[in-house]
Amino acid sequence: MSTLSRKQESQNKPAPNHLREVFTVFFKLGCFAFGGPAAHIAMMESEIIQKRKWMTQEHFLDLMGATNLIPGPNSTEMTMHCGHERAGKPGLFVAGIAFIFPAVVITGILAYLYVEYGTLPEVEPFLFGIKPAVLAIIASAVLKLGKKAAKTTELIIIGLLVITASLIGVNEIVALLSAGVLGGLYFYSKSKLQQTSKIIVPLPLLLSGLVTQTPVFKVLLTFLKVGAILYGSGYVLFAYLDAELVTRGWLTRTELIDAIAVGQFTPGPVLSTSTFIGYQLSGLWGAMAATAGIFLPSFIFVMILNPILPRLQGSKIFRYFLDSVNVAAVAVMLVVLLIMGKETLVDWRAVVIAVISAVFVFSKYKLNVMWLIAGGAVLGYLLLSL
Repeated sequence: MSTLSRKQESQNKPAPNHLREVFTVFFKLGCFAFGGPAAHIAMMESEIIQKRKWMTQEHFLDLMGATNLIPGPNSTEMTMHCGHERAGKPGLFVAGIAFIFPAVVITGILAYLYVEYGTLPEVEPFLFGIKPAVLAIIASAVLKLGKKAAKTTELIIIGLLVITASLIGVNEIVALLSAGVLGGLYFYSKSKLQQTSKIIVPLPLLLSGLVTQTPVFKVLLTFLKVGAILYGSGYVLFAYLDAELVTRGWLTRTELIDAIAVGQFTPGPVLSTSTFIGYQLSGLWGAMAATAGIFLPSFIFVMILNPILPRLQGSKIFRYFLDSVNVAAVAVMLVVLLIMGKETLVDWRAVVIAVISAVFVFSKYKLNVMWLIAGGAVLGYLLLSL
């Protein structure tokens, strides 16, 4: 092998310290990432763009916009993209697994306690304080990413249209795709380009009609199918699982609601609900099968999308499409912030925590988002104890 070839091979290999850094960052995020996909994305923006500068905000926005267009949990797929940017293909797997792992372990323990004792631990006082703190974190990300996304008057108008559509109940994926098509066609027509561009769209994973009597394998196939077709945030998971599990008689609706609740109040992706359900259905092996099934398609989709995204970015028409999707994605985050604020700021104590959090997010006395989450949890517990 020539010296040049060895040099190129060495450059293509991720540095071990980069992989350790990726693991540390996303494991920490997995332990503290409460509040749903919008909050997770905001925390990533703070840790990866503001603190570590792994990539530009523009590229982060492109990844976020593209991720919204493929099936699977958006925030988990963003961790994979960011890990790939920092440490190549191994970083993709390290980031995704590190982010998922804390939620899976916590949810697995809760599933064991639920099966053994039939009750869930009382965590509401801590969540009461976490939610207002998360609002400040999301607001900061919306402001920073919005400045980059809203580059022209036309993009601002597209963003306002998406906000309006989302507030009246239009599905977020429909809103994002519509914004992309509308913006792409408008800017393409405006520039009067004569060239065309081929856009490669990853096809959803097609599952064959395999039949087996093994319960664990049935669990794996069921969650593999859900993971391959689940669009948008993890909060639409209930409808998918209700159709797959309750209608088949595998779970009662009460058991499913309890499982969804566990995914909501544990950190990390809400799809860790699958671990809880898998344990209910087939014990430890069922939990492992359900977890692997629901997250595996995301790894596949990101592996397909990440290498071709730079080539797609070179296409002017796709660039217009992605710019429109980016501003739409920020608009959707803003709508999530408004809805969460309406649901959360209903008590003076929640308002106090939100104001204190905003001070530490927007003033010169900045705190790491992990400390904000921990502080909000403690403050919520103390205020509810008054």
